[in-house]
Amino acid sequence: MIIDCHGHYTTAPSALAEYRKLQKAQLGAALRPAFHSAQSISDDQIRDSLEKNQLATQRARGIDVTLFSPTAGAMEHHVGDVQTSVDWSRACNDLIHRVCTLYPRELVGVCQLPQSPGVDVSASVAELERCVTELGFVGCNVNPDPSDGYWTGPPLTDRYWYPLYEKMVELNVPGMVHVSCSCNPNFHHTGAHYLNGDTTAFMQFIQGDLFVDFPTLRFVIPHGGGAVPYHWGRYRGLAQQLGRPPLDALLGNVFFDTCVYHQPGIDLLLNVIPADNILFASETHGAVKGVDPMTGFHYDHTKRYIQAATGVGDAVRAQLFEHNARRVYPRLDALLRSQQR
Repeated sequence: MIIDCHGHYTTAPSALAEYRKLQKAQLGAALRPAFHSAQSISDDQIRDSLEKNQLATQRARGIDVTLFSPTAGAMEHHVGDVQTSVDWSRACNDLIHRVCTLYPRELVGVCQLPQSPGVDVSASVAELERCVTELGFVGCNVNPDPSDGYWTGPPLTDRYWYPLYEKMVELNVPGMVHVSCSCNPNFHHTGAHYLNGDTTAFMQFIQGDLFVDFPTLRFVIPHGGGAVPYHWGRYRGLAQQLGRPPLDALLGNVFFDTCVYHQPGIDLLLNVIPADNILFASETHGAVKGVDPMTGFHYDHTKRYIQAATGVGDAVRAQLFEHNARRVYPRLDALLRSQQR
Protein backbone atom coordinates (compact mmCIF):
# COMPACT_ATOMS: atom_id res chain seq x y z
CA MET A 1 0.00 0.00 0.00
CA ILE A 2 1.12 3.56 -0.70
CA ILE A 3 -0.06 6.29 1.69
CA ASP A 4 0.46 9.96 0.86
CA CYS A 5 0.45 11.87 4.15
CA HIS A 6 0.13 15.34 2.61
CA GLY A 7 -2.75 16.41 0.37
CA HIS A 8 -4.96 19.51 0.23
CA TYR A 9 -8.34 20.15 -1.34
CA THR A 10 -7.10 22.84 -3.72
CA THR A 11 -9.82 22.19 -6.31
CA ALA A 12 -12.87 22.61 -4.07
CA PRO A 13 -16.06 23.84 -5.79
CA SER A 14 -16.26 27.61 -6.17
CA ALA A 15 -19.06 27.95 -3.61
CA LEU A 16 -16.50 27.55 -0.83
CA ALA A 17 -14.39 30.47 -2.10
CA GLU A 18 -17.54 32.53 -2.62
CA TYR A 19 -18.48 31.97 1.02
CA ARG A 20 -15.01 33.08 2.09
CA LYS A 21 -15.32 36.23 -0.01
CA LEU A 22 -18.67 37.00 1.63
CA GLN A 23 -17.22 36.29 5.06
CA LYS A 24 -14.38 38.76 4.48
CA ALA A 25 -16.78 41.39 3.17
CA GLN A 26 -18.85 41.17 6.34
CA LEU A 27 -16.09 41.13 8.97
CA GLY A 28 -17.37 42.77 12.13
CA ALA A 29 -21.00 42.53 11.12
CA ALA A 30 -23.48 41.64 13.83
CA LEU A 31 -24.88 38.83 11.71
CA ARG A 32 -22.17 36.65 10.23
CA PRO A 33 -22.75 34.70 7.02
CA ALA A 34 -23.28 30.96 7.42
CA PHE A 35 -22.16 28.19 5.11
CA HIS A 36 -24.03 24.94 4.68
CA SER A 37 -22.07 22.79 2.27
CA ALA A 38 -24.94 20.36 1.70
CA GLN A 39 -27.06 23.23 0.39
CA SER A 40 -24.28 25.02 -1.52
CA ILE A 41 -22.32 22.11 -3.01
CA SER A 42 -23.75 18.90 -4.43
CA ASP A 43 -22.13 15.49 -4.23
CA ASP A 44 -21.74 15.57 -8.00
CA GLN A 45 -19.83 18.86 -7.78
CA ILE A 46 -17.50 17.31 -5.24
CA ARG A 47 -16.97 14.27 -7.44
CA ASP A 48 -16.31 16.45 -10.47
CA SER A 49 -13.77 18.55 -8.53
CA LEU A 50 -11.83 15.44 -7.52
CA GLU A 51 -12.23 12.89 -10.31
CA LYS A 52 -10.54 15.22 -12.82
CA ASN A 53 -7.85 16.40 -10.42
CA GLN A 54 -6.68 14.85 -7.15
CA LEU A 55 -8.12 11.40 -7.69
CA ALA A 56 -7.16 11.20 -11.36
CA THR A 57 -3.54 11.90 -10.47
CA GLN A 58 -3.58 9.76 -7.35
CA ARG A 59 -4.92 6.75 -9.23
CA ALA A 60 -2.59 7.21 -12.20
CA ARG A 61 0.41 7.24 -9.88
CA GLY A 62 -0.71 4.21 -7.89
CA ILE A 63 -1.26 6.01 -4.58
CA ASP A 64 -3.85 4.19 -2.49
CA VAL A 65 -4.68 6.70 0.23
CA THR A 66 -4.09 10.42 0.74
CA LEU A 67 -4.43 12.26 4.04
CA PHE A 68 -6.56 15.16 2.89
CA SER A 69 -6.98 18.58 4.49
CA PRO A 70 -8.30 22.00 3.49
CA THR A 71 -6.08 24.20 1.34
CA ALA A 72 -3.25 25.37 3.60
CA GLY A 73 -2.75 28.72 1.90
CA ALA A 74 -6.44 29.51 2.42
CA MET A 75 -6.45 28.91 6.19
CA GLU A 76 -5.61 32.63 6.51
CA HIS A 77 -5.64 32.73 10.28
CA HIS A 78 -4.89 36.45 10.28
CA VAL A 79 -8.31 37.28 8.81
CA GLY A 80 -10.96 38.63 11.19
CA ASP A 81 -11.24 37.32 14.73
CA VAL A 82 -11.37 33.89 16.29
CA GLN A 83 -15.06 33.46 15.42
CA THR A 84 -14.17 34.14 11.79
CA SER A 85 -11.64 31.33 11.99
CA VAL A 86 -14.11 29.03 13.74
CA ASP A 87 -16.74 29.54 11.04
CA TRP A 88 -14.22 29.16 8.21
CA SER A 89 -12.55 26.09 9.70
CA ARG A 90 -15.87 24.35 10.31
CA ALA A 91 -16.95 25.05 6.73
CA CYS A 92 -13.68 23.66 5.33
CA ASN A 93 -13.56 20.66 7.65
CA ASP A 94 -17.18 19.75 7.05
CA LEU A 95 -16.50 19.75 3.32
CA ILE A 96 -13.46 17.51 3.81
CA HIS A 97 -15.68 15.16 5.79
CA ARG A 98 -18.11 14.96 2.88
CA VAL A 99 -15.23 14.27 0.50
CA CYS A 100 -13.92 11.45 2.68
CA THR A 101 -17.42 9.99 3.06
CA LEU A 102 -17.72 9.83 -0.73
CA TYR A 103 -14.23 8.29 -1.12
CA PRO A 104 -13.58 6.45 2.16
CA ARG A 105 -10.92 4.15 0.72
CA GLU A 106 -8.90 6.86 -1.01
CA LEU A 107 -9.14 10.03 1.11
CA VAL A 108 -8.85 10.39 4.90
CA GLY A 109 -9.48 13.63 6.75
CA VAL A 110 -6.96 15.91 8.47
CA CYS A 111 -8.39 19.08 9.96
CA GLN A 112 -7.73 22.78 9.81
CA LEU A 113 -7.75 24.48 13.22
CA PRO A 114 -9.42 27.84 13.95
CA GLN A 115 -6.27 29.57 15.12
CA SER A 116 -6.21 33.34 15.47
CA PRO A 117 -3.40 35.71 16.48
CA GLY A 118 -3.37 36.86 20.07
CA VAL A 119 -6.06 34.53 21.45
CA ASP A 120 -5.82 31.25 23.31
CA VAL A 121 -6.12 27.86 21.61
CA SER A 122 -9.44 26.81 23.17
CA ALA A 123 -11.31 27.08 19.86
CA SER A 124 -8.69 24.89 18.21
CA VAL A 125 -9.00 22.32 20.99
CA ALA A 126 -12.76 22.17 20.50
CA GLU A 127 -12.55 21.87 16.70
CA LEU A 128 -9.89 19.18 16.92
CA GLU A 129 -12.06 17.12 19.24
CA ARG A 130 -15.10 17.56 16.98
CA CYS A 131 -13.20 16.57 13.86
CA VAL A 132 -11.60 13.49 15.42
CA THR A 133 -14.48 12.17 17.52
CA GLU A 134 -17.40 13.13 15.26
CA LEU A 135 -15.95 13.28 11.74
CA GLY A 136 -13.32 10.54 11.99
CA PHE A 137 -10.27 12.67 11.14
CA VAL A 138 -6.84 11.26 11.95
CA GLY A 139 -4.70 14.37 12.40
CA CYS A 140 -4.53 18.15 12.26
CA ASN A 141 -2.52 20.94 10.67
CA VAL A 142 -0.90 23.32 13.17
CA ASN A 143 0.08 26.76 11.92
CA PRO A 144 3.15 27.93 13.88
CA ASP A 145 2.52 31.52 12.71
CA PRO A 146 -1.17 32.49 12.85
CA SER A 147 -0.18 36.07 11.97
CA ASP A 148 0.72 34.68 8.52
CA GLY A 149 4.18 36.01 7.89
CA TYR A 150 5.02 38.25 10.83
CA TRP A 151 5.62 35.67 13.61
CA THR A 152 3.91 37.68 16.35
CA GLY A 153 2.99 34.67 18.49
CA PRO A 154 4.93 32.44 20.88
CA PRO A 155 7.10 29.54 19.67
CA LEU A 156 5.62 26.06 19.40
CA THR A 157 7.38 25.08 22.63
CA ASP A 158 5.61 27.78 24.67
CA ARG A 159 3.00 26.79 27.24
CA TYR A 160 0.49 28.84 25.26
CA TRP A 161 0.12 25.75 23.04
CA TYR A 162 -0.11 23.17 25.81
CA PRO A 163 -3.93 22.80 25.93
CA LEU A 164 -3.86 21.87 22.23
CA TYR A 165 -1.03 19.40 22.78
CA GLU A 166 -2.88 17.84 25.70
CA LYS A 167 -5.85 17.20 23.42
CA MET A 168 -3.63 15.86 20.62
CA VAL A 169 -2.06 13.40 23.05
CA GLU A 170 -5.43 12.44 24.51
CA LEU A 171 -6.85 11.75 21.04
CA ASN A 172 -3.58 10.18 19.87
CA VAL A 173 -3.33 12.30 16.72
CA PRO A 174 -0.23 13.96 15.27
CA GLY A 175 0.02 17.47 13.92
CA MET A 176 1.56 18.55 10.65
CA VAL A 177 3.40 21.83 11.10
CA HIS A 178 1.98 23.88 8.24
CA VAL A 179 1.96 27.64 7.80
CA SER A 180 -0.66 29.35 5.67
CA CYS A 181 -0.38 32.36 3.37
CA SER A 182 2.16 35.14 3.82
CA CYS A 183 1.05 38.73 4.37
CA ASN A 184 4.67 39.78 4.54
CA PRO A 185 5.91 40.90 1.11
CA ASN A 186 9.40 39.68 2.00
CA PHE A 187 8.24 36.06 2.01
CA HIS A 188 6.64 34.38 -0.98
CA HIS A 189 4.16 32.03 0.62
CA THR A 190 5.18 28.68 -0.92
CA GLY A 191 8.76 29.53 -1.89
CA ALA A 192 9.86 31.20 1.34
CA HIS A 193 7.22 31.25 4.10
CA TYR A 194 6.45 27.52 3.90
CA LEU A 195 10.10 26.52 4.14
CA ASN A 196 10.80 29.19 6.77
CA GLY A 197 8.00 27.72 8.86
CA ASP A 198 9.29 24.17 8.59
CA THR A 199 12.85 25.18 9.47
CA THR A 200 11.81 27.51 12.29
CA ALA A 201 9.64 24.84 13.90
CA PHE A 202 12.56 22.41 14.04
CA MET A 203 14.85 25.00 15.64
CA GLN A 204 12.15 25.75 18.21
CA PHE A 205 11.97 22.05 19.05
CA ILE A 206 15.75 22.03 19.59
CA GLN A 207 15.58 25.01 21.93
CA GLY A 208 12.64 23.85 24.05
CA ASP A 209 11.68 20.96 26.30
CA LEU A 210 8.33 20.26 24.68
CA PHE A 211 8.84 16.52 24.31
CA VAL A 212 9.96 16.17 27.93
CA ASP A 213 6.51 17.44 28.87
CA PHE A 214 4.76 15.51 26.06
CA PRO A 215 6.82 12.40 25.32
CA THR A 216 4.17 10.90 22.98
CA LEU A 217 3.36 14.09 21.05
CA ARG A 218 4.16 13.76 17.33
CA PHE A 219 4.73 16.33 14.60
CA VAL A 220 5.33 15.90 10.89
CA ILE A 221 7.42 18.68 9.37
CA PRO A 222 6.44 18.86 5.69
CA HIS A 223 8.25 19.86 2.51
CA GLY A 224 11.14 17.59 3.41
CA GLY A 225 11.78 19.52 6.61
CA GLY A 226 12.58 22.84 4.98
CA ALA A 227 16.31 23.53 5.28
CA VAL A 228 16.81 21.06 8.11
CA PRO A 229 18.19 17.97 6.31
CA TYR A 230 20.50 20.08 4.15
CA HIS A 231 21.88 21.77 7.28
CA TRP A 232 21.75 18.78 9.63
CA GLY A 233 25.35 19.42 10.67
CA ARG A 234 24.54 23.01 11.57
CA TYR A 235 21.66 21.91 13.78
CA ARG A 236 23.74 19.18 15.41
CA GLY A 237 26.39 21.79 16.15
CA LEU A 238 23.90 24.35 17.43
CA ALA A 239 22.29 21.81 19.75
CA GLN A 240 25.73 21.00 21.14
CA GLN A 241 26.69 24.68 21.41
CA LEU A 242 23.44 25.56 23.20
CA GLY A 243 23.75 22.70 25.65
CA ARG A 244 20.70 20.95 24.23
CA PRO A 245 20.26 17.19 23.80
CA PRO A 246 21.53 15.58 20.57
CA LEU A 247 19.16 15.73 17.62
CA ASP A 248 18.46 12.02 18.00
CA ALA A 249 16.43 12.95 21.08
CA LEU A 250 13.84 14.60 18.81
CA LEU A 251 13.43 11.68 16.44
CA GLY A 252 10.84 9.89 18.56
CA ASN A 253 8.55 12.88 18.10
CA VAL A 254 9.50 14.67 14.88
CA PHE A 255 9.05 13.27 11.38
CA PHE A 256 9.59 14.57 7.85
CA ASP A 257 7.67 14.10 4.62
CA THR A 258 8.95 13.68 1.06
CA CYS A 259 7.51 16.80 -0.58
CA VAL A 260 10.88 17.50 -2.19
CA TYR A 261 10.64 18.00 -5.91
CA HIS A 262 13.88 16.71 -7.40
CA GLN A 263 15.92 13.53 -7.15
CA PRO A 264 19.04 15.01 -5.47
CA GLY A 265 16.84 16.51 -2.75
CA ILE A 266 15.14 13.20 -2.01
CA ASP A 267 18.51 11.45 -2.06
CA LEU A 268 19.87 13.89 0.52
CA LEU A 269 16.78 13.49 2.71
CA LEU A 270 17.15 9.70 2.65
CA ASN A 271 20.86 9.89 3.36
CA VAL A 272 20.55 12.25 6.33
CA ILE A 273 17.26 11.42 8.09
CA PRO A 274 16.63 7.90 9.45
CA ALA A 275 14.13 5.91 7.39
CA ASP A 276 11.91 5.52 10.47
CA ASN A 277 11.32 9.28 10.41
CA ILE A 278 10.31 9.79 6.78
CA LEU A 279 6.74 9.60 5.49
CA PHE A 280 5.87 9.52 1.81
CA ALA A 281 4.05 12.62 0.57
CA SER A 282 3.57 14.57 -2.63
CA GLU A 283 1.25 17.54 -1.90
CA THR A 284 -0.20 16.83 -5.33
CA HIS A 285 -2.15 19.73 -6.85
CA GLY A 286 -0.47 21.92 -4.28
CA ALA A 287 2.43 24.35 -4.45
CA VAL A 288 4.23 23.11 -7.59
CA LYS A 289 2.01 21.78 -10.36
CA GLY A 290 4.18 21.94 -13.46
CA VAL A 291 6.23 19.45 -15.45
CA ASP A 292 9.98 19.39 -14.93
CA PRO A 293 11.57 19.88 -18.38
CA MET A 294 14.64 17.97 -17.20
CA THR A 295 12.65 14.77 -16.58
CA GLY A 296 9.38 15.16 -18.50
CA PHE A 297 7.46 14.30 -15.31
CA HIS A 298 5.56 16.48 -12.85
CA TYR A 299 7.72 17.90 -10.07
CA ASP A 300 5.31 16.55 -7.45
CA HIS A 301 5.50 12.95 -8.68
CA THR A 302 7.61 12.14 -5.63
CA LYS A 303 6.92 8.41 -5.79
CA ARG A 304 9.33 8.25 -8.75
CA TYR A 305 12.16 9.75 -6.70
CA ILE A 306 11.79 7.19 -3.93
CA GLN A 307 11.63 4.35 -6.41
CA ALA A 308 14.78 5.63 -8.13
CA ALA A 309 16.77 6.27 -4.96
CA THR A 310 19.89 4.12 -4.80
CA GLY A 311 20.69 2.03 -1.77
CA VAL A 312 17.04 1.90 -0.69
CA GLY A 313 15.71 -1.64 -0.52
CA ASP A 314 12.14 -2.90 -0.64
CA ALA A 315 11.84 -3.04 3.14
CA VAL A 316 12.79 0.63 3.50
CA ARG A 317 10.46 1.65 0.68
CA ALA A 318 7.64 -0.17 2.48
CA GLN A 319 8.43 1.90 5.57
CA LEU A 320 8.35 5.14 3.63
CA PHE A 321 5.27 4.32 1.59
CA GLU A 322 3.12 2.71 4.28
CA HIS A 323 4.37 1.56 7.65
CA ASN A 324 5.66 4.88 9.00
CA ALA A 325 2.36 6.62 8.23
CA ARG A 326 0.43 3.88 10.03
CA ARG A 327 2.72 4.25 13.06
CA VAL A 328 2.66 8.05 13.20
CA TYR A 329 -1.11 8.21 12.49
CA PRO A 330 -2.53 5.36 14.62
CA ARG A 331 -6.12 6.37 13.87
CA LEU A 332 -5.33 5.96 10.18
CA ASP A 333 -3.99 2.48 10.90
CA ALA A 334 -7.16 1.61 12.81
CA LEU A 335 -9.31 2.90 9.95
CA LEU A 336 -7.39 0.88 7.36
CA ARG A 337 -7.61 -2.23 9.52
CA SER A 338 -11.37 -1.73 9.80
CA GLN A 339 -11.40 -1.78 5.99
CA GLN A 340 -9.35 -5.01 6.14
CA ARG A 341 -6.30 -3.34 4.66
